[in-house]
Amino acid sequence: MLDTEGFILVGGLSSRMGVDKSRLWLGRRTFVEIAAGALAAVTDRVCVVGSRAGIESHGLPVVRDLYEGLGALGGLHAALAGCRTTWAAVVSCDLPFVTGELFERLASLRGDEVDAVAPVQEDGRPQPLCALDSPARCLEATERLIRTGELRPRVLLRAVRTRWVSFAELSDLDGSQHFFDNVNTPADFERARQRQPT
Repeated sequence: MLDTEGFILVGGLSSRMGVDKSRLWLGRRTFVEIAAGALAAVTDRVCVVGSRAGIESHGLPVVRDLYEGLGALGGLHAALAGCRTTWAAVVSCDLPFVTGELFERLASLRGDEVDAVAPVQEDGRPQPLCALDSPARCLEATERLIRTGELRPRVLLRAVRTRWVSFAELSDLDGSQHFFDNVNTPADFERARQRQPT
């Protein structure tokens, strides 16, 4: 675990939700606490990434965005720039059904021949905001995308050597059908509350 540092992206505007998503609760834990618990399976150090006022109140080390207003790619850039280990395990706070077992599975697929390990959702879409990235190999690519105005995180994963993890490689894990349920709206949150994470 000494080769991995965890980062929770909390910098989104939450415009569709209407409130700060990182502070929503499921059961007895906030979204940030859920993400931190999952990341703890692969790292001893977890930080929150963003520039929101009051971000320190999450009780975790803070990594500030170096480029504000760039969305998730800006947060990912900050995580990679702030990482002091070989791998950065990054997750968006609005994926409240991620688990430690998921991150353990992703971590087991790292290797010298890849720059990133990222899952593919059941619907076939890549999920770049629940991934492991090598800062040494991904930071420069991220900065290049920012310079060109390309802000989609999935484009980063296409620009580096990514080990894509098919959903079939994750489907045996408990809760896999909801790993990538993204909570963006009050309706999403209500559905999530009805499921309640384990």
